[in-house]
Amino acid sequence: MFHQIKVKNKKQGLIDLHTHSTASDGSFKPREIVLLAKKIGLRAVALTDHDTVKGLDEFMQAGTENKLETVPGVELSAHFEKGTLHILGYFLDYKNPTLITKLKKFQQVRAERNPKIIKKLQALNIPITYEEVIAISGGGQIGRPHIAKVLLDKGIVNTFDEAFQRFLKKGGPAYVEKEYISPKECIEIILEVGGLPVLAHPFTLHLENRELEVFVKKLKTWGLEGIEIYYTEHTQEQINFYLYLAQRFNLCITGGSDFHGEQKKEIKLGFGYGNLRIPYSLLEKLKEVYYAKYRDRFIRNQKTRTKSL
Repeated sequence: MFHQIKVKNKKQGLIDLHTHSTASDGSFKPREIVLLAKKIGLRAVALTDHDTVKGLDEFMQAGTENKLETVPGVELSAHFEKGTLHILGYFLDYKNPTLITKLKKFQQVRAERNPKIIKKLQALNIPITYEEVIAISGGGQIGRPHIAKVLLDKGIVNTFDEAFQRFLKKGGPAYVEKEYISPKECIEIILEVGGLPVLAHPFTLHLENRELEVFVKKLKTWGLEGIEIYYTEHTQEQINFYLYLAQRFNLCITGGSDFHGEQKKEIKLGFGYGNLRIPYSLLEKLKEVYYAKYRDRFIRNQKTRTKSL
């Protein structure tokens, strides 16, 4: 993979706008992500756990305490026949009661799905129990990465990716479809709580370029504000086309590693496989759009942050 971009002003700093903590399927606690980001010299980091905002209080507080810019986020899963569709939401009001209620429903769907996956694995004569999966989850929301970790730890597979390719991916022998909401509903949920919706890792949609262009146009009409262009697994060819889409539909450009910690050891915070470079200027542009749409909230948040620092 190659996706290094030139950072004109080296003092500007680098960022990572796609990370996961123990609140969903990562191995680092929210606070630990902030401390690691500070240690490696990132200027800003966002927490975007799957279908949950439970880690954001700890994450934002850690950012204030360590004088590191932190961005509250979430990653919602939507129904999409051809591939996997995730919508990232940034700057959302993560304490909004309506949002929390809706996310609890998503989490319930996940909770009902996981034991079914375990039963399918057991039917394949694989020695795994749900209790083993719970034990390594760290008390967070359980997902397929936790199941993959157990398979890896037990020597059933040799790599994390092998667990997905052999058993857990869509269409795999242990895959269980879950009830998803529509892409339009994902965007609406984020907009309702003052967030900016962004299409995550477009390559997972498994669409040809022309199909993707048509689909992104539709997402834009529903309120999409950005597209994740710089990502751990994007090729330069994909990046070039996504840049075209961003310009074509006036979308913000974002980027992130999709850091999960020990769950995906090869993916490093801020740098992906080692060559990811995401400049702070992308976050500045994202904040400009947020400011334009939610000026009063932006000013209030900035004042609160300044007082804390």
